[in-house]
Amino acid sequence: MTAQHDSAERYDIVGVASSAGGIHGLGVLLGALGTAFPVPILIVQHLDPRHRTVIADVLGRRTSLPVKLAEDGEHAEPGVVYVAPPDRHLLVGPEGTLVLSPSEAVNFLRPAADLLFESVASVYGARGIVCVLTGTGIDGARGVDEVKSQGGTVIAQDPDTAEFRGMPASAVATGAVDFVLPLEEIATVIRGLVATEGQG
Repeated sequence: MTAQHDSAERYDIVGVASSAGGIHGLGVLLGALGTAFPVPILIVQHLDPRHRTVIADVLGRRTSLPVKLAEDGEHAEPGVVYVAPPDRHLLVGPEGTLVLSPSEAVNFLRPAADLLFESVASVYGARGIVCVLTGTGIDGARGVDEVKSQGGTVIAQDPDTAEFRGMPASAVATGAVDFVLPLEEIATVIRGLVATEGQG
């Protein structure tokens, strides 16, 4: 069945990726999403696997939404922010079940944005939104291409305003990005997309 962008259109998930500079970028984005956000938010932030991470606590202080490290097998609930733990890929499966995988690093990274985005594309198709924020390297580019090919919506932070331009510039270079925006404007667009569901 092909995903149609028609009056039944809705978004069911948001995936976000960041690397260098990402804690600040994620804090700004999440802080501007408000309360009672209607879909789950899945985050891949490149973290040093050698240290216990406090990212969920740090981000939780910047948003009114609940933020937690993702757990294998749990169901992604609307309005909850799930962060990939260090050294595990975060994927989403059917019915919004979260999967943590110790499989091989992608572009020397685990977690990798590409794998999260590809799982969003595979499970949600046109009902998925993904966003690439500041970071070095090319992680996320292959994934945004896949999301776009399945009818999903792709957002990238404007590389010229990003603290580190590598990841968003690589995403934009794919030609698959629908919105290239300054960091401060991304939350407004995401809120508008999820709020307009069912209105055509």
